[in-house]
Amino acid sequence: MHELSIIANLFEILEEKAAEKEAKRVLSVKLQVGLLSGVVPDLLKTAFDIYKKETIAAEAELEIVEVPFKVKCNVCGAEMVKDDLFVVCDACKSTDLKTLQGTDLFLLKMDVEV
Repeated sequence: MHELSIIANLFEILEEKAAEKEAKRVLSVKLQVGLLSGVVPDLLKTAFDIYKKETIAAEAELEIVEVPFKVKCNVCGAEMVKDDLFVVCDACKSTDLKTLQGTDLFLLKMDVEV
């Protein structure tokens, strides 16, 4: 379960940012998770709940915004949402596609109490 190592890294960032703001605690965390990021949102939430105990984010809630996998055809310019990595342009059937979103994991926001 690599979600636990992702959460461990996330908590390093949360603690660093909270210290910069001289925050007493982290209230909430919002993550953007791409459909093809390789991360399972439910496992991420479970790992977050396990890891947060006795930290500055012990009472924090994790919100996950799931983002679809979106591509753009380099041939005809069509943009489309896809379910997997086997992608062909719906309009012209080209395989020359550029990934626009859906493969990344981002920390969007964290709320703290100062």
